[in-house]
Amino acid sequence: MPVTVGAHHLTVFTRNMDRFIRFYEEVFDAETKFDLSEPGPGGGTIRHSLIDLGEGFALHPFQMPEQTGYEDGSMQMGKRGHIDHLALKVDDEVRLQEIRRRLVKAGASDGTITDFGAIRLVTFRDPDGMEGEVARWTDCKRVLGFNERKQEIWPD
Repeated sequence: MPVTVGAHHLTVFTRNMDRFIRFYEEVFDAETKFDLSEPGPGGGTIRHSLIDLGEGFALHPFQMPEQTGYEDGSMQMGKRGHIDHLALKVDDEVRLQEIRRRLVKAGASDGTITDFGAIRLVTFRDPDGMEGEVARWTDCKRVLGFNERKQEIWPD
């Protein structure tokens, strides 16, 4: 049994804090616990928030007074920056399907579910271009390889 019980938070940079917060509140029913503006380390004002995504896990986005060069995400594996992607956990298929619907509605995903056997997930792109996933564990005891995975296309 691990000493840890899950993730606490993930820090990311954003160009537009309001847009970032709105996306996670609308799509994931997240709650912004803190939204702070304070003096930045090199002058100017930084804005940062803690966005509660459930079970003690939060996003901690920063909007800096000057661009850092890390605000924009990339979909190219190996060139996404220091953090490759964010995976959020759901407990069951009903919730996975609900988030899938919301992501498609928000224009953040094509709605394809990838089934890796032990894990089912839908990929999305947040407002800053960072790739994320919403995933759930299944009862399957085997994780399928990339060549074995199955994909369920969003019904139009």
